[in-house]
Amino acid sequence: MQHLICDVERDSIADQLGIRSGDYLLSINGKNVVDWLDYQAFCCTESLRLVTRRGPEEIVYALEKDEYEPLGLRFDSQLMSRVRNCVNHCVFCFVDQLPEGVRPTLRVKDDDWRLSLMMGNYVTLTNVSDRELDRIIERHASPLYISVHATDPELRARLLGQNLGARLMEQLERLRAGGIQFHAQAVLCPGLNDGKALEKTVEDLAALYPCCRSLALVPVGLTGHRDGLCPLRVYARSEAEAVLDAAQAWQERFLRAFGTPFVYPSDEFYLQAGRDVPPDSFYGDYDQIENGVGLVRLLKTEFEEALKNADLSTARPARLALATGMSLSPVLEAMLAPLRIPGVQLDVVPIENHFFGPSVTVSGLLTGSDLIRALKEYPCDKVLITERMLRETEDVFLDDLTLDEVRNRLGKPVVKVGEHGEELLDAILHG
Repeated sequence: MQHLICDVERDSIADQLGIRSGDYLLSINGKNVVDWLDYQAFCCTESLRLVTRRGPEEIVYALEKDEYEPLGLRFDSQLMSRVRNCVNHCVFCFVDQLPEGVRPTLRVKDDDWRLSLMMGNYVTLTNVSDRELDRIIERHASPLYISVHATDPELRARLLGQNLGARLMEQLERLRAGGIQFHAQAVLCPGLNDGKALEKTVEDLAALYPCCRSLALVPVGLTGHRDGLCPLRVYARSEAEAVLDAAQAWQERFLRAFGTPFVYPSDEFYLQAGRDVPPDSFYGDYDQIENGVGLVRLLKTEFEEALKNADLSTARPARLALATGMSLSPVLEAMLAPLRIPGVQLDVVPIENHFFGPSVTVSGLLTGSDLIRALKEYPCDKVLITERMLRETEDVFLDDLTLDEVRNRLGKPVVKVGEHGEELLDAILHG
């Protein structure tokens, strides 16, 4: 196995050895390098023997270095290998519900445990062989983020549309024996994996504590594009309340036993039930925040702290429209209602999602076309949006409209706002 070296950091060990961009890395200390994790692990030693190839010639480098000193090599991909795709056919798969016109990259289904370790992506482990499971343990790949959904083997296989899903508990036991920790999630579908099935899931995962650090409960997300797919529905308010009531009983028990609530319903459940989210202390280190667990509370806490030290007299006079998803708008209205800033009029504008369908109510899934439809004639000087509506590396919405295109169509500034409360306050004051 060989890896193309795309760049060599100036004055690094590799540069001093004479390794060049365009060379290929063949092995380290006689071992094939599968990916970035292997590369990092093999390099963490004081004595190295590198084998590279330049054209037809193999070059061997023997060197001594500090144990954790980097070599200074950069490769043609972050993982140094292809991303592993999903082999499942989940009944609730969001990708299968995407409409025409969505960004093509959103149709790629990855399920790669290495991205779970590096970026917090959730994985199912159905494409992980026993040999690869051993490599996870050998590489101390911890913590991982694992999509459990259900621990009952038959039910999990049915939810994932993949018989390999039935092996989960065996895999989790091996991870525990190998000292690997993980956070879990269960995407809940009314009548499928809640109720008694969820009770079993909670009990099975709690038995793996502290290997299993937490369990997030997330309501299924359904778009308006489900023709021919498994018939599913969203949670009614009373059903969301029942999930929260059950979770509260588990949390009280686990707080006594573990010192942590262990079970964390996502913010969506609280919003659907019309209940306030728990206090800041409930969420600890916010380990599941990328899963929508604690985002609302953290935003409130940070905003209130920033407001204590803010000089409101520096605000630029303007009429602002804060565009948000339908579910979060009551929270933002309540949070911002007491705010009195001379010269600033702030309107919270709930935006209905036409692109994915009205059942999708979160802000992060609003598109450029949704904003244009709702705000084209709205009387304001400036529009504020969360950066979660945009691609992480570029200003592009999920429908492939760019931020500049939306600005031009609206004929007014559109300001992307960071996720933190102080960033929201700064945008309100200064744009």
